[in-house]
Amino acid sequence: MTNGAESLIQTAVAAGLNVCFANPGTTEMPMVRALDDVPGMRAVLCLFEGVATGAADGYARMAEKPGLTLLHLGPGFANGIAYLHDARRARSPIVNLIGDHATWHLDADPPLNSDIESLARPVSAWIRKSLSGEDMAGDLAEAIALASIKPGNIATLIVPHDCQLEAAGNPAQVRAVAHPPHVGEDAIKRAVETLRSGEPAALFLGAYALRERALRAVARIAAATAPGSCKLMCESFPARWERGVGTPIIERLPYFPEPAIAALSPYKSIVLAGARSPVSFFGYPGVPSYFISPQQTTVTLATADEDVEAALEALADALQAPVYAETNSNLQTPPLPTGKLTPETMSAVVAALLPDNAIVMDESNTSMGPFCVMSQSAHRHSYLTQPGGAIGLGLPCATGAAVACPDRTVINLQADGSGMYTVQALWTQAREQLNVKTIICNNASYRILGIELMRTGVKEFGKQAQSMIGLTSPPIDWTGLSKSLGVPAVRVETAEELARELARALAEAGPQLIEAVL
Repeated sequence: MTNGAESLIQTAVAAGLNVCFANPGTTEMPMVRALDDVPGMRAVLCLFEGVATGAADGYARMAEKPGLTLLHLGPGFANGIAYLHDARRARSPIVNLIGDHATWHLDADPPLNSDIESLARPVSAWIRKSLSGEDMAGDLAEAIALASIKPGNIATLIVPHDCQLEAAGNPAQVRAVAHPPHVGEDAIKRAVETLRSGEPAALFLGAYALRERALRAVARIAAATAPGSCKLMCESFPARWERGVGTPIIERLPYFPEPAIAALSPYKSIVLAGARSPVSFFGYPGVPSYFISPQQTTVTLATADEDVEAALEALADALQAPVYAETNSNLQTPPLPTGKLTPETMSAVVAALLPDNAIVMDESNTSMGPFCVMSQSAHRHSYLTQPGGAIGLGLPCATGAAVACPDRTVINLQADGSGMYTVQALWTQAREQLNVKTIICNNASYRILGIELMRTGVKEFGKQAQSMIGLTSPPIDWTGLSKSLGVPAVRVETAEELARELARALAEAGPQLIEAVL
């Protein structure tokens, strides 16, 4: 006889969800047993719930289907909320399974009892608690359908322990997922009028506007407009951006508000395609929150929840663009640099050695700013960032991306401070033998905090302020830490050493870590 937990796993497998990023506990033991009893599900153990949720995000972005997590009660789920926040901003489809106490045990108010629904609400588009074993398969099918709606949602299903053990029926079938809504003719007409006006305009891209299909349309649009009349720009932190030779050259909006405002200010009109009107990450006295001024015109071609790919194609057709527009057709990589490691030399090494069809997860923060420009004509690659800004996503997101695409090399450009949030991901990479090459940008500090402190007018850091920024007392031994978690590691201090070790790591199978000392 099938129980609720088994029907749950059967439903997931039948729907094509065959990977589960898990950190289970006592209340999830029936589901752990079901993973053994039901064929077709790969269970990936994560030593911290934030690794599980961040990996589900990276997996979902690259597999283009929901990432599945298995988490333990409210406190376990809470440990993963930061990277579900990032996933929500990235519009990644994720289904969370959270075990709960047996329904008959809740009145005792056991120590781990909590309001799971309230914890889940800020990062979930859909929440449900199963009421019986018979309900669980249907509940999961609904969660999967909701999560799968393009461009993606987070659905959270809470499954009590006794319901997992109760008798259940057959797995439930997931209903067909509705296509995202098409944009109206008026939106396309306004965008055409804007781009044909002769006034300088920017096409500002986000979400699925940075995927392969949409970028072909973007290239056509650029070819159909007068030179200088349609600047291509994108969000500061795109969820997934297909880049490199053969793709349109797109300027990434700067992070800090002053240069971002300056980058947008030359354009009379901004056409939004899959992106919201850009705003500052933080509020600074005397600096506008919104980067587009009231004097500029904002035209929305398509929101991130609409079919932005079809909208861009319709815009290209309305502009009578060529059926195919070749752009950025010559492979160009920077020469390998020499000397000490700096943001420029590190970026040049990685751009020069970037293998074809790689996946780059960039959480280098302040350490590799030039990479985005240096790699725009390098070998083709998928570029991932953290749209929600919750730091520590890099290592787990790269882990999930590698599970989704085992035939592709994943390079994680990882700042040292934020890397310590989720260093446990290295253990999962080693256990699963994932093809992830991690470059730790070791400047021994939370450098972004130093920059922010200087922005407040501080010229010299006091002892207390310095203690909040520096990571040198004691120093973090990244090579030793990595080796202890099963990932081979080396330390480099020059551009020549980085180039040599990165070339070696790329030629070898499995995870590798390079500690690059700036």
